Amino acid sequence: MSTGSHAGRPKSWVAVAVIFIGFTVGGVALCVGPNWPMFWAGAGIIALGGVLSWIVDIMSDVIVDDPRQ
Repeated sequence: MSTGSHAGRPKSWVAVAVIFIGFTVGGVALCVGPNWPMFWAGAGIIALGGVLSWIVDIMSDVIVDDPRQ
């Protein structure tokens, strides 16, 4: 049985939440218009989340479990 966790650190989830908010803003912008300034604001939020995920080293949360048998 695996003892690893795939939960991630709270600061990694904050970065994921920022990226998710950016996708939501961009998606809403495309549905209501398209509203291009709002779409590009969403793209900017996604880029900010990407930088944030790089700063918090989100990829170090990856846990490789033993193969299941």
